[in-house]
Amino acid sequence: MDNNINEQGLYLYGFIPNHYDAVQFKKLDSIGVFNIPFEKVSAIVSKSNVVDYRQLGTESLAKLLIDHQKTIESLMNIGFVTIIPMRIGTFANNTSEVLKILENGYDLIMETFGKITNYTEFDIVAIWSDFSQIIAEIAVDPQILEMKGKIARGEISITQSDQLSIGYLVKNMLDEKKAVYAAKMIETLQPFCQSTKQHEVMNDEMVSNTAFLVKQSQTALLENALDKLDESLNSKLNFKLVGPLPCYSFYTMEVKELNFEEIESAKKILGLNNSTSENNIKQAYLNKVKLFHPDANAGDDNTDGFNRVNKAYQTMLDYVNAVKPSSREELFSLLNDAVDENSFILKIKE
Repeated sequence: MDNNINEQGLYLYGFIPNHYDAVQFKKLDSIGVFNIPFEKVSAIVSKSNVVDYRQLGTESLAKLLIDHQKTIESLMNIGFVTIIPMRIGTFANNTSEVLKILENGYDLIMETFGKITNYTEFDIVAIWSDFSQIIAEIAVDPQILEMKGKIARGEISITQSDQLSIGYLVKNMLDEKKAVYAAKMIETLQPFCQSTKQHEVMNDEMVSNTAFLVKQSQTALLENALDKLDESLNSKLNFKLVGPLPCYSFYTMEVKELNFEEIESAKKILGLNNSTSENNIKQAYLNKVKLFHPDANAGDDNTDGFNRVNKAYQTMLDYVNAVKPSSREELFSLLNDAVDENSFILKIKE
């Protein structure tokens, strides 16, 4: 996909099952998008200038993110409850490229539908309700009091290093407290979830930032369990529950475009022929990696070679997923025309 600015193209929001009737699909007009169907799947797109989102400024990127999430959540609100979101900033030049993405990623899309149908995501952020009280509790911890006593008695001088040591100790104790409460939340809510995913906490006052994949029939049970947890903690934490959401944290997809030069380089590194199979690729990788593995080359720095082999292997596995051979033994081509035909790789974003 060409990401030159101001070329007219299509913005991809995500994928939905194709089993809705014409009346339901007509509702897409109300949120400014349309569908491109392929067998049992539709891509949801809108006409847009193609831009490289990585080059956008903070304000433009924030606007793109808001539009992206608002549109996907609007799809849910008008009845498209099963949707696989695409990574923010995914563009295609035309309908043909979208169809190629759908074709190459069809098996993965259908497999993912099977995992998310009747499930939804809830994001729960926990924040200390009284952060100053938490710090006050840490301040009277025996380790902190002992260090402060030594300073007060002149047994140790207050150097910059000492101040840093106290700061690190307080930070570690705060993190330990956070871990205890976060674990308690997971323990309480885990029975109602298929999966959880931890996100980065933004500051010291945030205890946890967790996504929960929940069966739609159990959302009320999750909310009730959260209320009971709040009571049992004596409102020590403030919980913010956001949802239901599409499964952003678990099954957001992204498109990777391979080119012939990448495949050709990987082929040479692994010593593959122009016609190969998944089994051949795996065997070639095992043979090559033995030559560069640090354990087999004590005293020699073969890190670069080892990394090149691993990167080549991952490139070839991506290509295998696009080609979709019916068996590991089936041969497929690594020539230019075949690579061009299978250049769009659909993956679950890590």
